[in-house]
Amino acid sequence: MKIYHSFQSAAAIAMVMAISFTATSCKKNKEVAKPAGEVEIVEYCTGDEYYSDNKTFRSTATGESQDREIAKKKSRSNAEVRLAKMVSVTIKAVTDNYVNSTEFNNTEEATETFNELARSVVDQELRGAVTVCEKLTQRTNGLYVSYICIELSGEKIASKYNEKLSEDERIKAEYNYEQFKETFQAEMDALRH
Repeated sequence: MKIYHSFQSAAAIAMVMAISFTATSCKKNKEVAKPAGEVEIVEYCTGDEYYSDNKTFRSTATGESQDREIAKKKSRSNAEVRLAKMVSVTIKAVTDNYVNSTEFNNTEEATETFNELARSVVDQELRGAVTVCEKLTQRTNGLYVSYICIELSGEKIASKYNEKLSEDERIKAEYNYEQFKETFQAEMDALRH
C-alpha cells in the first residue's frame, strides 16, 4: 500500500512539474518583445484554409484605394490574375505530361491545341470564381484596404476542359479522358500554395 501511495505521489509531483513547465514556457513565448520600430501586420483572408489544395484552386489578394469600391475591384482583379496564372500553369503541366504520355501523331500540334483550349476554359471559368473570404478595412489616413480570397473547383475546370477537348475534331480520336483526368488529379495532388 505504501509503494502505491509513493507512486501516486511521484506521479502527481511529475504532473505538477510538467504543467508548470508548460505554463512557464508558454508565458515566455508570449513575453517575447517585438523588435523596436516593428508593428505586427494583420492580413485577412490568408492562412492554411485559404491555400489551394487537391480539389480547389484558391487565390488571395489585396487592393487599396481612397474609394472603397475601387479597393474592392482592385483586390478582385488581383486575385483573378493570380488565380488564372495558377490554373494556367497547372493545366500546362497536365497538358505536357498528358501529351508526352500518349501517342498523338503530331505532339506539337496537340500541345498547341490543348493550350489554346486551356486559355479559353480559364477565361470562361474565371468569371465563376467564388469568393470565400472578403474583408474591408480603412486606415486612419482614409485609405480603404480590401482583402479577398477566391476559388475555383479543380473538378469543374477539368470537366469544362474535357468538354472543350471532346469538341475538337483534331484530337478527338486520340483523346482519352480517364488518362487525362488521372494526369490532372496528379497535378492537383501536388498543388499546395
